Amino acid sequence: MAKHKAETEEGWFEEYEGQLAIDVYQTNESVVVKAPIAGVRPTDLEISITDDVVTVRGKRHPETGVNQGDFFCQECYWGTFSRTYTLPIPVDADQAQASLKDGILTINIPKQDKAKTRVLKVSPG
Repeated sequence: MAKHKAETEEGWFEEYEGQLAIDVYQTNESVVVKAPIAGVRPTDLEISITDDVVTVRGKRHPETGVNQGDFFCQECYWGTFSRTYTLPIPVDADQAQASLKDGILTINIPKQDKAKTRVLKVSPG
């Protein structure tokens, strides 16, 4: 959904934040999140990951020097956007990495190793 203004019953305009389109898939070792974000600088991105939720927030700055009234067509999305996705499997958020290449954001999040066994020592009561 692109950010747009919608007139409410009271006659004032409300701004909406755009929702980022994503692809999410798994490999043997990790969960991969990909999103097309052409025109967004890495410094305008914020990515947060918990054990099961990935959130991407950012902002695409509009071209400066063009008056709104000079547009014949304006379909490109400009402004803030975000996307939160609940992962279907546990991941290791501390080892996640993100890269931006050719307008595609790629987030690689290693899966949690379920095979690890934690041995607890019982202390005398």
